[in-house]
Amino acid sequence: MTQAPPAASGLLSRALADARSPRVPRTVPYLPERAFPWGEPGLHPAGAGGGVDLDRVLRLSLAAPRNAGGRLRPVASAGGLHPVRAHLLVGPGCSLPPGRYAYDPRAHRAHPRGRAPADAPPGAVVVLTVTAARTVAHYGHRAWPLLLLDAGHAAAAVALAAAPADVRVSLDADGEDLAAAAGLPRAADQQTRWPGVEPELPLAALWLPSADGVVPSPAPLTAWAALPCAVAPLPHPGADNAPPRELAASRHLLTYLVAGTDATWHPAARPTPVTDETLRTRRSAAPSDLAHPPAPDLLARVLATAEGARPDGPDWAAAVGGDAPGLLTTAGLLASGDARPTLAQWAAGQRWIGTAGAVLLAHGCPADAPPSLIRRSHLAAGYAAGIAQAHATALGLRSRPIGSWLQADLGAALGDAPGHDWIVHGLALAGPSDPPLPAPPPLPGKEERP
Repeated sequence: MTQAPPAASGLLSRALADARSPRVPRTVPYLPERAFPWGEPGLHPAGAGGGVDLDRVLRLSLAAPRNAGGRLRPVASAGGLHPVRAHLLVGPGCSLPPGRYAYDPRAHRAHPRGRAPADAPPGAVVVLTVTAARTVAHYGHRAWPLLLLDAGHAAAAVALAAAPADVRVSLDADGEDLAAAAGLPRAADQQTRWPGVEPELPLAALWLPSADGVVPSPAPLTAWAALPCAVAPLPHPGADNAPPRELAASRHLLTYLVAGTDATWHPAARPTPVTDETLRTRRSAAPSDLAHPPAPDLLARVLATAEGARPDGPDWAAAVGGDAPGLLTTAGLLASGDARPTLAQWAAGQRWIGTAGAVLLAHGCPADAPPSLIRRSHLAAGYAAGIAQAHATALGLRSRPIGSWLQADLGAALGDAPGHDWIVHGLALAGPSDPPLPAPPPLPGKEERP
C-alpha cells in the first residue's frame, strides 16, 4: 500500500473546482471503442456448476448483447462510452475454473490471464478498472469524476446481478492492492512493463463468495496480490488520441485518489421487487419521456433506496414540482420552491431537467474534501444511483442518470456557507404517461362519418 503525495490533496481540490467550473472542455472527435485487448481464446462463463454462476452475473450486469440497433448494455455510462473493464479472480466454487480472467462484454467470454493462488478464497473477486481515453476525448477536464460515477454504476450492476447471494462491495481499496490482485502493473511501472498499452486504473472491487456457508474474509485480495503480474494485453496504436494534457491529468488524479486506503467491504442487497427480468430490461429513458411526475409513494421508495444503498455515501434529496414544489429528503422537506429550473442550468444546460417529473440528487463532497472522500463520494453516488435506477424500473418508473454538474453548490443556494455541499450526481425519475382519454360518444341524432 502506498500513500498519496503530500501535494495530492491540493492538486485534487483544484481539479475538482475546475471540473465543476463552466470552463468549456477541450475535446476531440469521437473515439470508437477499441477491440478487446486480450488475444487468448476466451471461455464461456457457464461451466459445470459451482456456487457462483458467473454466466448469469455477467449477463445481467456488464454483457453487451447485440440487437437490431447495435449493442445495448444494461448499465448506464456517461455518453454511452462504457470505460469500465472487469477482471475476474476466480477461486473454488465458481462456474469457471480457478484463475485470473479478463472479461470481454461484447463476446461474453472470460479470457484466461494466469493461475489462481493455492489459498484463493472461495468464490470470485471482480476488480473494476477504467480506461480514460474515450471519456476524456468526449468530456475533457470534466472526465475524471464521470469515470468514478461510471465505475460506481458498474459496481451496482454486478452487485444487483449477484444478489440475493452474499455480495460484498469495496469502494475504497488501495489502488496498488487492486492492481496487484488483478495482475496489472503499478501505475508507475505501466509504460515500462506494458509499452503501448492503454493504462487501466483500478477503482473498485466486489467479492461474490461461494454458497457453501463460508464467512467472507476481510481481505479477499491478499492471496491474489501475492501472485506475479499476469498476461499482458495486446498494444493498441493510437490509444492516447485524447487531449494529451487532460488525459495525463485524469490518469494522475485517479491514481492519487486510490492511494493509501484500507479496504472496507459492505454487504449489498437487491431492493424488492427487483428481479432478473428487471435487470435485463432496465435502460435510461430519453429526456422527452421524463416529464410525467412519479407517484409520491413510489418516489419516496426510490429515494429511500438511494439514501440507504451505501453507508459511506453522500446524502440524497429529491426535487419535485407540481402543486407543492420543494426539495425532499427521507426525513421531510428540506426546502420549498421548484429547484428544477436551477438544476437544469447547473446540469451543463440540460433544459429538459427543468420539467422532469422529479430529480434525485446526491450531494456533499466539499470543495476541500480529502482524496478519500472525493473518491468515495463519487463511487458511492454512482453505486446508489445504479441501485435506485433498477428499483425505479421495477416500480414502473422511467429514469435517466445525470452526471455533469457545474457550479452546483446546493448548500450555498439554500443559504449555507459556500463550498461545503455540492451536487455530485443525479437521477431523473418519471411515471408513465396518462393514457389518452376515450373519444366522446356521438351526439344523439348525428351520424358518425368514416
